[in-house]
Amino acid sequence: MELLVRYLERSNSFSSALTPEVIREERLRDDLKYYFMSPCEKYRARRHIPWKMGVQILKIVMITTQLVLFGLNNQLVVSYKEENTMALKNLFIKGYSGVDEDDFSIAVYTQRDVYDSLFYVLDQYSQLGELSVGAISYAEDEDGLLLPLTVCKEYYKRGSLKPSDEAYDIDAQLETLCMEHDPRTANQWRKQNSSFFDLDFYRLVNIKVTFNLKGINLQTVRSRELPDCYSFYVMITFDNESHSGKVKLYLDIDAESSACRDWKISGTAQKNTHYLLVFDGFVILVCIISTTLCTRSIILAVRLLQRFSQFFQEHFDRKVCEDDQKEFLNGWYVLVIVSDVLTIIGSILKMEIQAKSLTSYDVCSIFLGTSTLLVWVGVIRYLGYFQKYNVLILTMKAAFPKVLRFCCCAGMIYLGYTFCGWIVLGPYHEKFEGLSRVAECLFSLLNGDDMFTTFAQLKDKNILVWLFSRAYLYSFISLFIYMVLSLFIALITDSYETIKKYQSDGFPLTDLQKFLREHKDFPVVDDFSEKDVEPKCSTFCCCKRFPVNDDIILIS
Repeated sequence: MELLVRYLERSNSFSSALTPEVIREERLRDDLKYYFMSPCEKYRARRHIPWKMGVQILKIVMITTQLVLFGLNNQLVVSYKEENTMALKNLFIKGYSGVDEDDFSIAVYTQRDVYDSLFYVLDQYSQLGELSVGAISYAEDEDGLLLPLTVCKEYYKRGSLKPSDEAYDIDAQLETLCMEHDPRTANQWRKQNSSFFDLDFYRLVNIKVTFNLKGINLQTVRSRELPDCYSFYVMITFDNESHSGKVKLYLDIDAESSACRDWKISGTAQKNTHYLLVFDGFVILVCIISTTLCTRSIILAVRLLQRFSQFFQEHFDRKVCEDDQKEFLNGWYVLVIVSDVLTIIGSILKMEIQAKSLTSYDVCSIFLGTSTLLVWVGVIRYLGYFQKYNVLILTMKAAFPKVLRFCCCAGMIYLGYTFCGWIVLGPYHEKFEGLSRVAECLFSLLNGDDMFTTFAQLKDKNILVWLFSRAYLYSFISLFIYMVLSLFIALITDSYETIKKYQSDGFPLTDLQKFLREHKDFPVVDDFSEKDVEPKCSTFCCCKRFPVNDDIILIS
């Protein structure tokens, strides 16, 4: 009883000191303090269940499950295309060893080998049904007729060469001559059209053999998915553009999948597809809820920033600094919204693929993969509420501006080495043949990978280029590994040491933090006691004991 009387006396004396301006300031401070609390602290303060955190946890589980299911199906599709490509190369390219020589499948060096390889393609294609062990066959048009096999040769319109006299007469205009024939009798061409296969290798640029095939991917039945029907557009090219005595053979396949027109299957494949469509729809619903909650939080933060800016302008006659303004613009919410949008788009594409309306597996995998990456990165936000776990976030945040400026300067040197290596070493080293390959090679050297091979593979026939390559590689490795990379690590280490020092000695206070420091923690009151009060635990939060302050009770 005595305690209650004393509490009422204090309440009356404190209430008389409250003015509308003080109440407004304390309400603003309360709202600011509440906004920057962790989900568990918000629950202890006002018993608000952290729905947003619960939705994020649920979303991580569902999106990861969705990605795994789609990834397993996508692996079957990709492996089917790759294995068919390998099978067709072994079927139609004579002497194929199973491994591409470079970016081409095989090369021939004599006229006899060119003729043999060309006729081999025609013979093999006419016997496809007897040779292939896969579920492929000739393609048909809408009328049920077999699509023809086409052979086209491209050559200079006119030309004569006399290398012994160092003389030539070439008309650079190209002409193309094509012939089509029924697939089952393609091997009879060389007898019926012998003049077409009379090749003038001085004028010949390339020969292209194109045909269409149909196939069914039956392996998806094991994963309880409906099999897809595929159309294979195959092109075999005899490349003689360089006229160097080396004719390169390429086999390119463009595969397109579609829903089979007439199918019948027993089992649970169709039922499994319906379950997946329902699951994807639920994922979209969860992402919409997540986006709505994060958008609401951003709107509340903007309104709170406006109130705080107005208060500062009225009482201190100055604007809020940029660092304090950035505290209200939570980048994690933007990250979550972006991941939700990508997930929704990817889920819609996945549903269309499962319904056999689309075949964009690669596009869908990019959307789903990127969204899953962002979702898991977003988990770091909740670890950041604990001092022992947020060192990585604070270090990245502090080091990012310095690292970005440093990378801009180092990037100029890197680009210089890239262009120099491509123009000088490109003709003599396979790792320097293109700008992208040069950049990849230098990045590997920067990380200490494949150094000796890069030195050893350079051809030493040209002494001047060989000497330049040694100076080029030694200078790049010495500059970037011993200096640039060390400075890069030093910048991050310096930021890490600064953060560790701040964590032990305290971070510099901004105007916002000084304003919040005048207000103590939100209390959790179960009774009018001066002892510590232990709040109830929730599903999402870990509870702690903390003291009750009478003055804060009255303000609240």
